[in-house]
Amino acid sequence: MKRLRTLFFAFIVPFITLGAGLIEAAPKEKIIEFSDALGSAVLYTPRGKKADTGVIVVHEWWGLNDYARNRARQLANEGYAAIAVDMYGHGKVATHPKDATAFMNAALAEPEKMNARFNAAKAELEKLKKVDRIFAIGYCFGGAVVLNQARMGNDLAGVASFHGSLGTQTPAQEGKVKAKVLVATGGADPMVPAKQVGDFVTEMGEAGVNLQLLSFPGVLHSFTNPDATAKGKETGLPVAYDEAADKQSWSALMRFLKE
Repeated sequence: MKRLRTLFFAFIVPFITLGAGLIEAAPKEKIIEFSDALGSAVLYTPRGKKADTGVIVVHEWWGLNDYARNRARQLANEGYAAIAVDMYGHGKVATHPKDATAFMNAALAEPEKMNARFNAAKAELEKLKKVDRIFAIGYCFGGAVVLNQARMGNDLAGVASFHGSLGTQTPAQEGKVKAKVLVATGGADPMVPAKQVGDFVTEMGEAGVNLQLLSFPGVLHSFTNPDATAKGKETGLPVAYDEAADKQSWSALMRFLKE
């Protein structure tokens, strides 16, 4: 009898494992190569269904690292087509603030190329047959990127910025912004101070933008990144992960994408 139970268990466990694998199948991953000047992106699509909504994911100032890819993969697991675009162009990933600053400044010095990279990623989502709405989300540097795409009037359903800079030299103009906007920011983030947040709210109000703003009291910069606390200790940067703010802002994003 004991041997019979053992054989039964040995038979049924692989079946359950296979079933779980089917339910939680990893999304499809595809490297997208743009022109030599623009670089590449990584496209994630859900298995077993065709997504009707696409999301462009723009990385932190560290570059297109595992964190940004994981966020795109997470979106695909939620049923969205997600493309993580390399705004630095050719796989530049920093681990030290000095390098991250250099990479970011080099990208910002070529706004036309940044726009071309963003729109190349958008075009990849537009190629997918069922996708009829495209959003863009960004973290830190990426948050500023997607907000500026909205300010420029890029045809997007919405943009979401997580601990991104909110300041700009080219404020949104009334009637130009097509996207609705979601912003999640840390109330104790010295990189996005209260005045900048207030000025941004005024800017969006004057431009007639549909804005949702989440401000988390006592929360520092980079609060969605689980590696931020260790990075802050290593570099002296005022960054730290906050699990509650991370989960609440992600839930807000899920609602934002479905509205």
